[in-house]
Amino acid sequence: MSQTNTIDLITSLGNSIIKENLDQEKLKKTIDSIHQQFHEANNISGYDTKMEYLAAIPAQRGKALGLNHAAQCLLDYHRTEKFVKAIITAILEKQKTNPNKQISIFYVGCGPYAPLFTLVAPLFSPNEIQFELLEINPSSVEAAQKLIEHLDLTAYLTKIHTADAITFHLEEPEKIDILISETLDCMLFRECYVPILANLVPQLQEDTLVIPENVVINLSFLTNSIKETNYQEEIYGSIMDVKDVLKEYTDQPLPSRVMNFKVDLKPYNMAQFDRILIDTRVQVLNDIWLHRGHSSLTIPFEIPLEQPFNYRYLNFDYYIDPEIELKCSVE
Repeated sequence: MSQTNTIDLITSLGNSIIKENLDQEKLKKTIDSIHQQFHEANNISGYDTKMEYLAAIPAQRGKALGLNHAAQCLLDYHRTEKFVKAIITAILEKQKTNPNKQISIFYVGCGPYAPLFTLVAPLFSPNEIQFELLEINPSSVEAAQKLIEHLDLTAYLTKIHTADAITFHLEEPEKIDILISETLDCMLFRECYVPILANLVPQLQEDTLVIPENVVINLSFLTNSIKETNYQEEIYGSIMDVKDVLKEYTDQPLPSRVMNFKVDLKPYNMAQFDRILIDTRVQVLNDIWLHRGHSSLTIPFEIPLEQPFNYRYLNFDYYIDPEIELKCSVE
């Protein structure tokens, strides 16, 4: 398929997403077609077997996705749909409040397809929007540049950096209108969303829009697995809210453990519960959310309980060193 036809596919996808007239089967078919064109353009499929494509990339804290997994993010259909919608919405919001201003977008973790650039830029003119990209993996940078040139989108690109976003110093932070940090995984495991925001957000103006806007991790008690039709769920609520966590460290470096949350079990009859559920919800922007099971980012995680369960507290700790992970313990 020619470059022109690929751009037509992208434009049709973006217009359908913002108008909300795209069913899931058509969404999948369109993204699959775009993925095929991207694969042909830079020879990255997301399913290559080369070792350098499979390996995760170490950052100062945590790891960035390897080239293969980064490419596969495009095929997380609902995730792509919600992120594209959020970015288009953010651009339109900024245009409304700043008429005639060229909107500056800083995109962290672009991977080999830079999907939140390549799927959005053709919907606007280069005079309306400009992107600056950052990616830690040199192979992904090379692949993204090749794709951008193939699609003739270089006029939208101010610069692309090969760097670790956890330590990166923004060159002109006052000019950035929108920050995209597509650097997270389910339960905020391994990837660097929290330390990246801790570094970049304090450098930005207060009215800069951040995508995703927030991540919340919730706790529920289950009578049996949610895979069963007869399970009952008692929702406890939030055990971690990234926005709230980062507010505590606006003027200081992040410690190794950035969050501790204690759940008092005394109000609950724990004998009736078979397991607990950890539920990741991603607030992409405003009322645009990824809820349970919508995406690889929001896969629910069940932890079986051994009965009799006589503990008084559940403790949840979020670490960014030596590994980025949420840990659960009892007392």
